[in-house]
Amino acid sequence: MFNTLILSLPTRNSTLRMRVWRALKECGAAVLRDGVYLLPRHESGAFTRLEKEIRSHGGFALIFDATPLAETDQAALRARFDRTADYAGLIARVSTTKASLARLGPRRGLTALRRIEQALEKLTRVDFFPGEAKQQAAAALASLKQRYGELYARNEPRPSMKGLRPLAREQYRKRIWATRKAPWVDRLASAWLIKRFIDRDAKFVWIARPSECPKKAVGFDYDGAEFTHVKNRVTFEVLAAAFGLEHDPALARIGAAVHFLDVGGIPVAEANGLETMLKGAKEKSPGDDALLAEAMRTFDLLYSGYRAAAPAA
Repeated sequence: MFNTLILSLPTRNSTLRMRVWRALKECGAAVLRDGVYLLPRHESGAFTRLEKEIRSHGGFALIFDATPLAETDQAALRARFDRTADYAGLIARVSTTKASLARLGPRRGLTALRRIEQALEKLTRVDFFPGEAKQQAAAALASLKQRYGELYARNEPRPSMKGLRPLAREQYRKRIWATRKAPWVDRLASAWLIKRFIDRDAKFVWIARPSECPKKAVGFDYDGAEFTHVKNRVTFEVLAAAFGLEHDPALARIGAAVHFLDVGGIPVAEANGLETMLKGAKEKSPGDDALLAEAMRTFDLLYSGYRAAAPAA
């Protein structure tokens, strides 16, 4: 059931000591005593990697099975991985954030919510014997998301349950495209996708409410728009799927970041950087047209970077 790692590090190699300490903390190893660490057997791949690194630097490392015969002793070792106190701290953090959401505002509130999401995901990765505390933390986070939605997401489009069908780009050339004022990640990314891949002559108008949409304009990212959230996909992903673009690996990576920033879900490494760049664009832009112009450059660079990093076919 368990594996134990016994180690002794070279005293003068402070860099190695820091790397080993961080790796043990990251993988959720329990400390039995100084230099003796424990992990469930199915998670002990981290020990194998550490053993190799420690030995390559002249240290001592040994992994062996540590499953006791007595059930009571097994229970005692499982108790070493009890994350109840960590979950309690996270729940307290949720409570504090929930109480301050109105003061934080939509952007800072969303940032706080995302950080708590990431903290919970990180904690659950090392919760090898989950119990009621995990469920309580998940419920607290769900309550925080609901409160945020009540305060700030009233104008966000509600997901449609309709199916997606392939569309011809030729029918969407030289069109006017309409979306909500003060565009943010999904609307900016969708406008970039439209301009670069669907309708290079697209013109954009920013509306305060759906009734303001020009008669022949193509609406996107609002309730009742031709293109909006569908099931679990945000508008960017819907547009990519509708126009046969979802198999482009670079667009798929941008879509994953946009999805995370717009509705949460699986964290994406580049998402925070993208959000920071767009925040900077918003700060320096006097209006929505200027903001889109800045965002276009950001998404152009991101797309080029993803294309360059993609493996050759």
